[in-house]
Amino acid sequence: MADKPQFDLCVVIDDDADILLAARLLLRELFAEVVTTPSPSQAMEVIAERSPDAILLDANFMRGATDGREGFLWLGRILEKDPEAVVVLITAHGGVQIAVEAMKQGATDFVSKPWNNERLLATVRTAAALRSQRRATGVEKAKAQAIAMPAAGEIPLLGDSAAMRRVLALIDRAAPTEANVLITGENGTGKELVAREIHRRSHRADKVMLSVDLGAIAEHLIDSELFGHVKGSFTDARADRIGRMQAADGGTLFLDEVGNLPLHLQPKLLTALEQRQVTPVGANKPVPIDIRIVSATNLRAEQIEDPAVFRTDLLFRLNTVEIELPPLRERAEDVPQLLEHFLHLYARKYGKPARALPGSVLAALAGYDWPGNVRALRHAAERAVILAEGEAYGLSDFPLARSAPALRVSPEALPQVAPVDAGLNLGKAEKQMIERALQKHAYNISAAATELGLTRGSLYRRMEKHGL
Repeated sequence: MADKPQFDLCVVIDDDADILLAARLLLRELFAEVVTTPSPSQAMEVIAERSPDAILLDANFMRGATDGREGFLWLGRILEKDPEAVVVLITAHGGVQIAVEAMKQGATDFVSKPWNNERLLATVRTAAALRSQRRATGVEKAKAQAIAMPAAGEIPLLGDSAAMRRVLALIDRAAPTEANVLITGENGTGKELVAREIHRRSHRADKVMLSVDLGAIAEHLIDSELFGHVKGSFTDARADRIGRMQAADGGTLFLDEVGNLPLHLQPKLLTALEQRQVTPVGANKPVPIDIRIVSATNLRAEQIEDPAVFRTDLLFRLNTVEIELPPLRERAEDVPQLLEHFLHLYARKYGKPARALPGSVLAALAGYDWPGNVRALRHAAERAVILAEGEAYGLSDFPLARSAPALRVSPEALPQVAPVDAGLNLGKAEKQMIERALQKHAYNISAAATELGLTRGSLYRRMEKHGL
């Protein structure tokens, strides 16, 4: 049984039919396919579409030409199309000066006519091996670049509520395993933080963790982003590209907003996970991978379990362990700890002084519905640090929604402000009226402002004036 060829494709370009036949017969022991053509233009089409392992290029094509000018021209065009191409120049006997000049312009090596078969085989084998090495280096470079990508916010998982304790317990049990994990929850609850914590506590912690936001990628690009593509596989595929699944080899791949994965690509992802290999777009050979999948979605249970939205067999593959992140309104007792962390974080970042957070303000923030969850709380804290004046934060420093959702904390749970006998002091009387209105409406700014006959903006300014 004949040995399997070492390489896939070689292109030979020469205007001599005998040279083309000899090259095809000789090189087929090295290459699965040898394409021969007298036309450099036709060869460029093959090179653009298939990215050969080696190219043999004649130095002269016009009858009587000996200066190698045409060879240099086509060498430049090949390298412009594919800077990583390996080109072996074919020169006439005695054309060493031409060959040396060609190598200065980017040729890998040269052979002279008439050639020695062993010499030609050795030269082309070395060139093709160089091409393979360049491809492998490109893969490693892509991995290194991916590893160097900054993490999306180095923020710890905080919270001591019963809901968060359940989440942390699931992370403790699932992280050291190889099980795929599906994280569910509303936007802004911290799903990527959970994914990074799972990776940090896993056996793959010293390997790369890559993230792909499937909700932010155009649908027609998702296939290439996940699985990669080969040069020429579609319009604008000007070079081979490694996909995120291959780049994450050995580590963890985080598929954020996995519910946005188109139905027609879900079987391909399922096959890749089951067979532990990927096939880039336009490629014929699969590439083995060793990855752990952590995915996340903001879809509700009935949506993700709908076969019209998501394949059931793929869902089973992804949610070996499912972790549901609670919205912030369901763990209001964690708000003080989160606020303290974010306020200190941004005060250090912006060089701002530490400020007190009055109990009444903290209670109002803990009772707010936080439609954007932890992300919204973080942004509110950042704004407060930047804009606050004086020694303490006021409620007006935090950008709550104009139509504030109902509080989840009962007024009885909020700190009560003792009534003050204002006497005839107008300032004290105004402060006391504002405090009473806020208490009565559980710090719902809109409701308190309406009762006081003020706009929300006016109420905020008066609250800031009185340090409320």
